[in-house]
Amino acid sequence: MQTILSIAILVTLLTSLIIVLRWGNLNCEGPLPTSLFAFIAILFTSGLDVGLIMLPLTEFPVYAEGSDYQFANPLAVEFGFWGFLVWVFYFLTTFYFCIVEPHVKLFEIPFVKLLNNAVVVGTSAFTGYLFLRYLPNYIDGLSEPMRYGLVALVVFCAVFSSTEVRYVKILSVASTWVFFGLIAGMWLTSDMGIAGFAVTLAEIGDYFANIHRFVTPITDYHAFYLFWWFSWSIMIGQFVSRFVGGLKTWQLLVALLIIPSILIAIWFSVLYYHFANQVEIIRFFSGAMVIVGIVFVINSLDSLMRLYTVNLNLTVERFGRRKYMLGNWTAMFGLILLYQFTPLKIEWIGLVVVGLYAVIYALLFNRRRSLTDGLT
Repeated sequence: MQTILSIAILVTLLTSLIIVLRWGNLNCEGPLPTSLFAFIAILFTSGLDVGLIMLPLTEFPVYAEGSDYQFANPLAVEFGFWGFLVWVFYFLTTFYFCIVEPHVKLFEIPFVKLLNNAVVVGTSAFTGYLFLRYLPNYIDGLSEPMRYGLVALVVFCAVFSSTEVRYVKILSVASTWVFFGLIAGMWLTSDMGIAGFAVTLAEIGDYFANIHRFVTPITDYHAFYLFWWFSWSIMIGQFVSRFVGGLKTWQLLVALLIIPSILIAIWFSVLYYHFANQVEIIRFFSGAMVIVGIVFVINSLDSLMRLYTVNLNLTVERFGRRKYMLGNWTAMFGLILLYQFTPLKIEWIGLVVVGLYAVIYALLFNRRRSLTDGLT
């Protein structure tokens, strides 16, 4: 599996490089163009989930002690799993759905459409499962009924938000500001100051000095992350491409690689300072992390629900709000439980997505004349 994954990553990176060199000045605009800030907010909150909030503090000790990660400090390793280079996946798919798909319409082919939407549904459920799994680490004394009840409520909120695209936009922008507030609050109460922040942030330089190590899997756990990114890539590109507001291709690449990575670097640096200096996170901010994590889950789920319901014509307009919400809630919560009580893994979905990439590449080769006409 890791060999397949490595080849897929190298092909993705090479394709992205060719696109920027050949069509770098091509104008990219989706059907619902927004401002750059709104686009990044939608991308950031849809393309990331609760793991960004909840996982780093549990992973820093692993990277500090694991022999496979000793080439860099834990902050740089964590950043490598979440930032910069992996966002090339989102660039490639956003460019594809913004520029290429309208001309070739490969995702309207029945078997491609079916496979794509199965991936969207499965990955959406994994977001909810991850939230379910890590809740006990952040809410002390949480009973099992309360745990499942909270997840059920979050899924309900996401289904409601997905009923109108304006709710998705509003929640994305609002949650981005809430995330900024969480970062600022934890920085102010940590006593790290500007100097401490600068010193900690500089440790991410280890990532760029060893960026070649992150191209292919370092460990099985890194492979899990890369499959996770692959499983998200097509559906996130399909969703956020609608909101691209007239960026040139090279600007789109810069926006996707740098702006989200800056936010991730700042957040991880604040968390890493707490870990490295054994600064206890006060109870208020532990609760705030849970709240922000919940909002991120809702953001991710509502975006993906909006995507697959439109693709499959399972819309509010067709079924009415009540049937739409009941059907989607039942399906999503049921799939979350499927992850919990079966051996189903995100790696399997990631492998399916890699196969879907291969199918799209093959179909594009057969339709290269239509592709060339669309890019000129």
